[in-house]
Formats: sequence, C-alpha cells, structure tokens
Amino acid sequence: MPKMTIHQDGRSTSSGLAPTPVSTDRLSVDSATIGYDRRVISEQLSVSIPDQSFTVIVGPNACGKSTLLRALSRLIKPNYGQVILDGVDIRTYQTKEVARRIGLLPQSAIAPDGITVADLVARGRFPHQKLIRQWTASDESAVLTAMDATGITELSGRLVDELSGGQRQRVWVAMALAQETEIMLLDEPTTFLDIAHQIELLELFTDLNHLGRTLVAVLHDLNHAARYGTHLIAMKDGAIVAEGAPSEIVTAELVHEVFGLECVVQPDPITGTPAVTPLGRQRK
Repeated sequence: MPKMTIHQDGRSTSSGLAPTPVSTDRLSVDSATIGYDRRVISEQLSVSIPDQSFTVIVGPNACGKSTLLRALSRLIKPNYGQVILDGVDIRTYQTKEVARRIGLLPQSAIAPDGITVADLVARGRFPHQKLIRQWTASDESAVLTAMDATGITELSGRLVDELSGGQRQRVWVAMALAQETEIMLLDEPTTFLDIAHQIELLELFTDLNHLGRTLVAVLHDLNHAARYGTHLIAMKDGAIVAEGAPSEIVTAELVHEVFGLECVVQPDPITGTPAVTPLGRQRK
C-alpha cells in the first residue's frame, strides 16, 4: 500500500506518481522545481492552466517562460514536484498518449532534409497511428484543414527547407493543428512572422479557443498578449509575479515590476483590453 499524506490544505497525496491534484483543471504544476542539469530555473512553482482558456505567459528573456512550457509538455522533468495532466502525474502516460492530449509547437523546430510541407504536416497524425491502422479519410481531412487554416495549402508540394522563416513557422503550426489535441502549447508561435501573419495566427488561435480548446502560448508582445489572451501568467526570475485576466493584472506598475519599463496602460480603442505604451526617453 502506498503511504498517504494529509496536507494542511486538506489535499492528500500518496508516495506513488498519482496524487490527488490541488487543481481541478486538466493541466497544472504542483510545487515543481525545474531547470536544466544542475541549473535551477524555477523553485516550488505551482500554477494551474484554466480549462478552455487562451493562457499567455509573458516576462523578460530568460525568466523561465519556455522552461515552464517544456515542463507542461513533459519535454523536461521536474527535479521535485510534478506536472499533473487529467488528474495524474504526466510521467505515468505513454509518450503517444501525452501526444494525443497535448500538442506542442516548440520554439526551434528542425525539419528533416528533403521533406515536403504536406508530409511534415501529416506527421501531426502520428500519435493517432497504430501498427495495424492505415491512413484514413479523417487523417487526410485533418491535414487539409490544418493547411487551409494556416494559409499554406499552395505550399503543400514544396520542400520545407526552401521556405522563408515565416512560411516554415506556419507549416509547424499546421502540424500542431493536425494533431487535433484539446490542449495546445505554443512557444513563441509568432516568431519570424510579419505583422499581418502574426494577427492572422492569433485570430486563428482565438477561434480555436472559442471552439473549446485550451491554448498556452509564450508571447513577447504585451499588447498581443493582453488583446488575445483570456488568462495571463507574468513571470520574472523563474517565479510567477501575477496571473489572471488581462484587464485585472496588466497595469503600469506590473509592467515596471516585471520588465523595468516605464509605460502608460490605457484601454485599447478597438477591444478595450489593456494597451501598453512605453514612455521611452524624453527627447528635446
């Protein structure tokens, strides 16, 4: 029998890998210490991703945003604590099972040499394949829908390594979409994209969120984060400084605390969400 511990907050955990989680949300982090080798990035980090939210993680460079996202996806394992997916430690799942539940767009993805756009997007269907399961009409539909949503249908026969940085980024997003998971983790998804394609992609993510998907994205643009995110997590030095709805937490004081930037925060004239305007240096 595993040893059971009753905590002061009333929750119980056993000595195995399947604790009773503090959060009722599908994906959360419980008292995790995470980093790389012996370099600790975050200590005793606890956070819950609200179900069916578009959660955006913001903060300065090297504050732990991508490290948190990688822990949520099981790319890195906490030294202590745990990441909980659907009520159990994420380490208890087989790799394919995690991939059927969570889709990941990594920050720096490298395509195999000589692969076409359509073939790379089709790899998003890998978690759904079995040894005796052949390519199906639903697989084909998922790939075509993903390419259409990201505007790369006309590129389907092109080699990925012939594309521009922005085109390649859209191909990787399409592969993540083809995976058809209810949770998507996006590490700087607008990198390399011009402003028009950034907005197109963020609008697409908003549409997916409205259809019930849970999205977690690392973004650098505070105004994009506040405009499109339904839930923000602000980080600094590996810790969470604030979290909540953009309208509740995005203030000039928070921006100064997290980024050291003097600014004015006013309602966006289109959406009413917080809009950050840096003061900059006063020039004569």
